[in-house]
Amino acid sequence: MKIQKEKAVIVLTVFIDVLGLAIIIPVLPFYVESFGVSALTLTMLFSVFSLFSFVSAPFLGALSDRVGRRPVLIASIASTAIGWFVFASAKAVWILFLGRVIDGMAAGNLPIAQSYLVDIASDEKERTTNLGIIGSVFGIAFIAGPAIGAALSAVSHAMPFYFVGAMATLNVIGALFYLPESLKHLDREKRIEINPWRPLAAATRDGLLRNRYGAWFFFGVAFSGMQSVFALYMSRVYGFNSVMVGAIYTGMGIAIFLNQTFLLRRFWLRHFRETSMEIWTFLANAAGFSLLLVPSVYFFAAGILLNVFSQSLLRVVLTSRTAGLAGGRRRGEVLGVMSSVLSVSTICGPFFAGLLFQMRPSLPFALGALVLALGFLLMGGARFRSA
Repeated sequence: MKIQKEKAVIVLTVFIDVLGLAIIIPVLPFYVESFGVSALTLTMLFSVFSLFSFVSAPFLGALSDRVGRRPVLIASIASTAIGWFVFASAKAVWILFLGRVIDGMAAGNLPIAQSYLVDIASDEKERTTNLGIIGSVFGIAFIAGPAIGAALSAVSHAMPFYFVGAMATLNVIGALFYLPESLKHLDREKRIEINPWRPLAAATRDGLLRNRYGAWFFFGVAFSGMQSVFALYMSRVYGFNSVMVGAIYTGMGIAIFLNQTFLLRRFWLRHFRETSMEIWTFLANAAGFSLLLVPSVYFFAAGILLNVFSQSLLRVVLTSRTAGLAGGRRRGEVLGVMSSVLSVSTICGPFFAGLLFQMRPSLPFALGALVLALGFLLMGGARFRSA
């Protein structure tokens, strides 16, 4: 019963955090465009957050192994609150960037929450299911969040960001009172790494996990590139306003929720092996990006569906497999490295997506299809060599 209570508290904490993200993503391009900036400047806001997240992620992951998940998670949520308040109150473009820097400096919410859920899992199947809960939380949040964001943006472009900052503040208060520590055996002697490149250098020598780190990087480039320009793409190519964009994100949230809540345990894990899913989801995701290259609402809808189901499954399975292979003592560190790898990819992804978007709005999806195909080859080649 205690484990279920801990799980409920951490899931609620993650939900509030992700709901904030779901509220702002559909309205972010419209808010930033009010400053009269280019598509590249918009995507650079994603990149600068990822740059500072890259610096902080390995440190936070290793720190959580040493001092516990709870204090690191609370500090991370607090930085999110401050960052969004600064972003919402911006009167100049540089203040927008400052807000993203503050948020990125302690952006460990998701990897620490993942470590928490893995800590309290009793076996491998529960570990994957717990990580799948994170995916379903994303789905639920993206059902409600875009509609809330669209309604608040009708008041003012800045209102959704103030609202998200207030939610994060309440999240900090709730975690302080109700979130227990999940890590029962703290590694007080664990060395805290400050140089973000050193764990990545060690990761390249990790024969057990190296291929997964590389494939995770390719996934991050594709996903972050799409995320950074997707609302702008829908506005530019199809003429969708913030309400329509919010409705599409809501539909995507419903699909993610169904995939993670019902299909993951009752279909995917029952009929397919994780070792196969972590490979073939890359190819399915690449196919979804390829469909988005065709300027047709039918191909657009099919591409979204394929992307949503494949990327949400890929994220859970690859993370679960990596966490399982890492073992208990390295789990926080490895998930922190995965977060760092993802941060490097999300520095690159939005930057190149912004450049390509200015040439032609569909080109970021060609980049996504290409790098996901490379991820498929990397994962498949590693499996072939180990067979």
